[in-house]
Amino acid sequence: MFERILYPTDFSDVSLHALRTCIPKLFEIGAKELYLLHVIDLTVAELEAFELEEIYREKLEELAKELREKGINAKAEVRVGIPSLEIAEASEEAGVDLVVTPSVGENVWRQMFLGSTASNLTRATKKPVLLLKYVKKDDSYELAVDCSEIFRRPLVALDFSKCSIKIVKTVRKFEELIEKGILLHSVDYGKIEELEHNIEIAKENLEKTAKGVKAEFEREVLVGAASQAIIGTSLAKRATLIVIGKKGRSVLKDLILGSTAERVMRDSKAPVLLVPCE
Repeated sequence: MFERILYPTDFSDVSLHALRTCIPKLFEIGAKELYLLHVIDLTVAELEAFELEEIYREKLEELAKELREKGINAKAEVRVGIPSLEIAEASEEAGVDLVVTPSVGENVWRQMFLGSTASNLTRATKKPVLLLKYVKKDDSYELAVDCSEIFRRPLVALDFSKCSIKIVKTVRKFEELIEKGILLHSVDYGKIEELEHNIEIAKENLEKTAKGVKAEFEREVLVGAASQAIIGTSLAKRATLIVIGKKGRSVLKDLILGSTAERVMRDSKAPVLLVPCE
């Protein structure tokens, strides 16, 4: 299990909800240390940023104390700067295994807390990022799966690039929590006459990959757009988590062209674990 977790918070309702209801359950299944972080966005607060530092430090320390009373080893830190970059730097300095962040609503680009986006965060950090996809219901928030069960049935999307090696290494972090997972590859390349051959090669590669993890995985090879295959299979197989690699591209290219990771982040109902591959 991921033992050292970084949780950046902006004190929004969804952020506090996830901190109080989801994070403790991750510690019940194996997490050991929690690093709470609040970043005062220098581009928004400007000259007031440093004046606000002490106020937010007190607020964050109160949250850390609340968690310590639940038996969680929590540390708190406030920084001033550009959120995604400060989160990335803090994750390196603390040596965390995972960054956890909530989002609410369908538009991840606009709804991401801290004035950042999951894309910017995964571009900046070399650590896996767990995106908790919340839906607002009345005055509360709901997650598609209970946080204690997030790692039970992961759908792991692979493209057999070097990125896939990093994804599998990440999955090994929580393989003892997996009841049965799904390894998925989508054949969206090659000529029509090469289709059958490419499918057979993909099946062989998934078989080899499955042997590299202790947990049990079923294998799925589909034909078509990768993002649609991932989303559709996650619903059909009732996946509790989607694990996908995020390759580095410019923000402009991602906005104009999109990418498989961005589409999955946007459309998935299940939590998404993004593995940086650069």
